[in-house]
Amino acid sequence: MTVSEVASFPVAPLPPDAVAAAARPFGASRMLPAAAYSSEAVFRWEQRHLFAAGWYCLGRRDELMPDGSTQRGIRVGDVPVLLTQPAGAADEPGIDSVHAFADTCRHRGHELMGDGGCAAGAAITCPYHAWSYRLDGSLIAAPGFRESEQFVRAEHSLVELPLQMWQGWVFINATGDAPPLSTWLGDLDTLVGPYAPGELIRAETHRYTLAANWKIITENYHECYHCPQIHPELCEVTPPNSGDNYHMAGAWVGGSMTLRDEAVTMSLTGRSDGVPLPGAPPRDVLYLGLLPNLLISLHPDYVMAHRFEPTGPASTEVECSWLFSTESVASEGFSPSYAVDFWDLTNRQDWNACESVQRGVSSPHYRPGPLAPAEDAVHDFVSRIARAYTGSPLHEN
Repeated sequence: MTVSEVASFPVAPLPPDAVAAAARPFGASRMLPAAAYSSEAVFRWEQRHLFAAGWYCLGRRDELMPDGSTQRGIRVGDVPVLLTQPAGAADEPGIDSVHAFADTCRHRGHELMGDGGCAAGAAITCPYHAWSYRLDGSLIAAPGFRESEQFVRAEHSLVELPLQMWQGWVFINATGDAPPLSTWLGDLDTLVGPYAPGELIRAETHRYTLAANWKIITENYHECYHCPQIHPELCEVTPPNSGDNYHMAGAWVGGSMTLRDEAVTMSLTGRSDGVPLPGAPPRDVLYLGLLPNLLISLHPDYVMAHRFEPTGPASTEVECSWLFSTESVASEGFSPSYAVDFWDLTNRQDWNACESVQRGVSSPHYRPGPLAPAEDAVHDFVSRIARAYTGSPLHEN
């Protein structure tokens, strides 16, 4: 069945003048107001209208379902979601066998699994009144309705939600009314496609808990104006003022940086212990932020991705993964540490800065500041968010 209507809140609970200042053209704009980073009401609005209503990244296909699970409960923005897959399907490369449903029983709305819940079995049973469903969402039984002539079982299947995979990452639209994923991506695949991340192997994953708003993390990612002050190791392998930013179709922003002549990749030595990716430009590193929650960093020999989940106005869970080619992983003695150690250090430097910014914007003395000439990608992100606050679709430039 199709997704039912959800509550509509066309604009965020923010002062119009403050939002308008952030949406001005580059050079005349300001950062977002303090409430965008600290207000519980703004956070709740974003959970529904930016995270649940967009194409939210759930992670890589190989981490979608815990081992042996056929059912998993998660929360996407403020929407409870139930993922299902048949037993033994975890190793399948695609997601044709995976379903996503609203985690809401068709009887009285009780959650079937709940956020963080997992189960193994061929049937989903509501813990409230024991309505049961197959893994494809169809209703098996509704106790007490057997003799009801008005009850039509086929009318009470679970509400299915759009679920798609792109380049090895799985995406869901939890409200069911986003534009197609291809529209959301726009021209992004022209930049990401040559690296073929869907064919790469996840070699290591780190998880971080930050006392910072998700937008502060994204803003930090999209500029290197801060790099000379807090990233000396990064500046050794790439000039902080190098590269260009992209202005192309889709719900994303980003740009590139150029490696120094003596460096072949981003590592503490500038050397690589991996195999170059066949389609990757040998001198560039791309930093691309796909809204709402995936940052993709493309290197000549590996791909790094930050996926984050906001847990409050001033708290975010961040998952950082490193992907390498089959040839790299199969090489004798291969270790991803040359890339992991560099970026774990850089991540922690960034996290300290982001948490300090969070404390600063929470001060009663904070006023939205101007953007420096080197912060045009930050403007691209901030102005897009500002327009979304006033009702503009997030995927429109």
